[in-house]
Amino acid sequence: MESVRVRFAPSPTGALHIGGVRTALYNYLFAKKYNGTFILRIEDTDQTRYVPGAEAYIIESLRWFGILPDEGPEFGGQYGPYRQSERKDIYRQYVQQLIDSGNAYYAFDTADELETMRESDPTFKYDSHTRLKLKNSLSLPPDKVAELLEKNDHVAVRLKIPEGINISFDDIIRGHVSFSSAELDDKVILKGDGMPTYHLANIVDDHLMKITHVIRGEEWLSSTPHHVLMYRFLGWDPPAFSHLPLILKPTGQGKLSKRDGAKFGFPVFPLSWDSDHEEDNFTGFREDGFLPEALINFLALLGWSPGNDEEIFTIKQLCEVFSLDNIVKSGARFDIDKALWFNQQYIIHSDDLKLAYAIQDKTIEAGYHVSIEYLAEVCGLMKERVHKTHEIIANGRFFFEPPRSYDDETIKKKYKPEYNDHLVNMAKALATVPSEKIEITIKGYIQDHGLKMGDIMPLMRIAVSGTMQGPDLVKTIALIQPIHASERIIAAVTHFEKLD
Repeated sequence: MESVRVRFAPSPTGALHIGGVRTALYNYLFAKKYNGTFILRIEDTDQTRYVPGAEAYIIESLRWFGILPDEGPEFGGQYGPYRQSERKDIYRQYVQQLIDSGNAYYAFDTADELETMRESDPTFKYDSHTRLKLKNSLSLPPDKVAELLEKNDHVAVRLKIPEGINISFDDIIRGHVSFSSAELDDKVILKGDGMPTYHLANIVDDHLMKITHVIRGEEWLSSTPHHVLMYRFLGWDPPAFSHLPLILKPTGQGKLSKRDGAKFGFPVFPLSWDSDHEEDNFTGFREDGFLPEALINFLALLGWSPGNDEEIFTIKQLCEVFSLDNIVKSGARFDIDKALWFNQQYIIHSDDLKLAYAIQDKTIEAGYHVSIEYLAEVCGLMKERVHKTHEIIANGRFFFEPPRSYDDETIKKKYKPEYNDHLVNMAKALATVPSEKIEITIKGYIQDHGLKMGDIMPLMRIAVSGTMQGPDLVKTIALIQPIHASERIIAAVTHFEKLD
């Protein structure tokens, strides 16, 4: 295979949707499998939709996931600039080439005139059947065309779709695809403001940047015949095409949208996005307690299969086994429970210190100021009991402060007034023992006084942590220190008495 060059080409119109991340991931995996080049190109030709900060957000998201471009804005490369707005002058020569060869034409229709046409005919399409009835260089006399060009008042350029032909191409995922030219409209390739549309800019840039494979969402499948025609008109060989399936809502009905996060209660963006409009503020997977490695694993399997039942892959392993041939055609349902399962697996197998650094900011935000070493020990005890990293703090508050509440339901089942003295005595005994003697002190007292472990230990656990859901009691006491556990047990006895 020739040297693989692929590109991820998002538009900076807001936060990067998780579907865009999957597109970037598949491009990255394919490039790395063949020791190729992964390029980031910012497609900012639509200045009306440009959102400040969106490009930086895209790059930060890719950095967080660890799928860094080899070329692109901030990364350099010999085929730049990598922002289409900085390539404006490059496109004009190719527009002129298409006009000179008779494969494109000037269009002078105003937006209002076209809107009137659509209102009068909902099926209106600018094509071979309507173009000669409209205001363009094919329908107007040469002197009128020259006059309008001289005025240069928002002159657009449209691709001239031939009549009566089929446009076919092979898609690696979808097989042989064919469109009749009767289905296609004469798309605008250069707008009145002098900026190219996606349709022109992407094929020119893909050619000049030597892109070998275009891997993008299936929403672009219907535009691909236009692109194939432009390659043909310009005398270029097109890249290999692969159109990815949609990521569907959890219900399986319809494409997962940016609003679905709020609707279904989970993020749909990699990082949080803050907007001037409250309805456009979104929590990201990073801030919601997901590890990037877990999301990478989850997203890779959202539309692709390794061909066996294996599920856990490092990104290095994914690069080795990934194949475009194993991508499915049908949409992939976004299963947040499966994403949480992956996250839990990666949390469990994460280094404790790495987890501690991941939640350090959240810990400080919660008002807890502890050493990173202490936090790492908390992570070690809690990581098998959570699905998200921040749950280590939320579910393990007793490692940072005495319980604010208790599991009263269990207390009512287990507590007897005659246990008071025993609990207090055990607390006093714990106050002075070293960590390595905690277990023998507790079990020895229970045995010596003829008590039952099943009666006393739940009360001890609740006294120390407030809940029955915490990790091993002895390890918990050792970490918070026996003296503090002693104080908590004595304080809890007062609460137990009130419930009796």
